[in-house]
Amino acid sequence: MNNGFLENIDKTWTLFLDRDGVINKRIIGGYVTSESEFDFVSGALESINYFTRIFGRIIVVTNQQGVGKGLMTEDQLSSVHDYMESQVLKNGGHIDAIYYCTHLAESENNCRKPSVKMANLAKSYFDEIDFKKSLMVGDSISDLEFGINSGMKTVFITNNTLDKRAIAMADLSASCLEDLKSKIELCIK
Repeated sequence: MNNGFLENIDKTWTLFLDRDGVINKRIIGGYVTSESEFDFVSGALESINYFTRIFGRIIVVTNQQGVGKGLMTEDQLSSVHDYMESQVLKNGGHIDAIYYCTHLAESENNCRKPSVKMANLAKSYFDEIDFKKSLMVGDSISDLEFGINSGMKTVFITNNTLDKRAIAMADLSASCLEDLKSKIELCIK
């Protein structure tokens, strides 16, 4: 693992965050379909507040095939995201944009991570994004592949699991956003 890049993070960097399992607790075998099911990971709100002060942009990129499966509507997904953003703002943080893909995993030509389509969409709206100065934080192999395929540095959120393949792929691993915040704080004084 190479975490030497952490000391270079400043307002020219962009932070890409996966949602489920990183910002909020993942529902195993299910989907967050309402505000009442959206449960922030401990320390996530405080960490996003900190990241808002050191990164130039914070972008959420999330696969949401629950919509494609008909388990929820895009309006429900928007309500969940509105709730997430309101809580982030209330706690002093900011999310610049949320990009999501509702395609099913088996769909051809879909935008799901690890496809870089959501990264390229973000860059089309924020042309100052430099993928070499971007950090992708996620809890799955597809999140890491998305970051690697886009030319970003990657952080694997372990959620206290030991996925050796993911840990080996990532530039850095952290147990949660709060742990990542602590690692960055040690490097940036």
